[in-house]
Amino acid sequence: MPAPLITIPSTPDLPKSADTVVIGGGIIGVCAAYFMARQGLNVALLEKGRIGAEQSSRNWGWCRQQNRDARELPLSTKSLELWEEITAELGEDLGFRRCGLLYLSDNQAELDGWSKWRDFAITQGVTTHMLSAAEASERGQATGKPWKGGVFSPSDGIADPSRAAPLIAKGILKHGGTVHQFCAARGIETEAGRVSGVITEKGVIKTTQVVMAGGAWASSFCRQLDIRFPQASVRSSILSVMPGAKGLPDALHTAEVSVTRRGDGGYTLAVSGRANVDPTPQQLRFATKFLPMFAKRWRILSPGDLQGWQSGHETRSKWALDRPTPMERIRILDPCPSEGILNETLSRARRLLPALGAVPIQASWAGYIDSTPDGVPVIDEASNLPGFLLAAGFSGHGFGIGPGAGRLIAEMVMGKTPFVDHHQYKLARLNRGAWGKVSEF
Repeated sequence: MPAPLITIPSTPDLPKSADTVVIGGGIIGVCAAYFMARQGLNVALLEKGRIGAEQSSRNWGWCRQQNRDARELPLSTKSLELWEEITAELGEDLGFRRCGLLYLSDNQAELDGWSKWRDFAITQGVTTHMLSAAEASERGQATGKPWKGGVFSPSDGIADPSRAAPLIAKGILKHGGTVHQFCAARGIETEAGRVSGVITEKGVIKTTQVVMAGGAWASSFCRQLDIRFPQASVRSSILSVMPGAKGLPDALHTAEVSVTRRGDGGYTLAVSGRANVDPTPQQLRFATKFLPMFAKRWRILSPGDLQGWQSGHETRSKWALDRPTPMERIRILDPCPSEGILNETLSRARRLLPALGAVPIQASWAGYIDSTPDGVPVIDEASNLPGFLLAAGFSGHGFGIGPGAGRLIAEMVMGKTPFVDHHQYKLARLNRGAWGKVSEF
């Protein structure tokens, strides 16, 4: 059984024109289109498959400030506010709640790192509490073991990956925008050196503004436009268990395993950072750019297989605009999970949390997490193509910060003063090396 996902209907007809066309129906594209539609823009959202069907429905669902890289923290803080605002405005259950996130550890170096982040967080107005051994052991009593310490972030929370992107997309329709599923964008038309339209498999939409929020597909699309965007993906494997476990925290992270309560009462299980590296043409192209990240994270990465190469999302090839593209051959990236990682994750979870011992597996899945060399997203207009704004490379953090990123994108498109300085998200920074600049998880 794959990652669960609710579905919504599409707008029947493709518009002839739009103020803005957003390419990609994951959480970033959906939130960007939602905020633009809410401001009265005529916006069209294009998705080659189903809304939210790739990584936006395959993640943990964490919406956190805790341990965020300083470059992403403003987006995280704003996003928590916006999760509540969107929920209230739509009257839909996105599964968002500020349940707090619990981190437990027996590693003093890890605890020291969390303490250092706490000191930084105070300067940013973020509340997080370091836990003594007694406090950590009490909050982690479901593990049945003592802990050296921990941290609890009371204002952080979780949302439901199976519901969030589709329901926010309904909000686009509510505010007069259009949503087009199973409609791949093939390329961009230009006039006088700037964007003048989007070529889709169903026709052309005239527009002067495009947002590329294509997730793992973004770099290969940019290559068609001679925009160099260093991006690579890893394959993450996750499983969920049925409802039935009692007394577990809503959201718990340890070095062994992380667990998240799902909307149905079951739990998602994962090992933070564990993933497979599937070789692809694009990965080989940008290999040297990613050496700093690999040097930092190689211990938790494993060699993959040829799924990534075969899927075509990281191709280096150019494609014709009058014939089906790789996005139409593979509508939804749905790779096979690693059985080894799944078995290890389940074993670790049941060993750490005895209440999971007799609870059966509900589902398992994998997804491609796209990343930049420094682990920080790009949100920036292409220097060689006015009207083309790139928003990708969210490096496994996109779901939680999706609303904030969407608001920032909308403000940039509309020429408003952004709520946060977006200099740290510039594409040009990736022309330099990432040594010493790779973000933490």
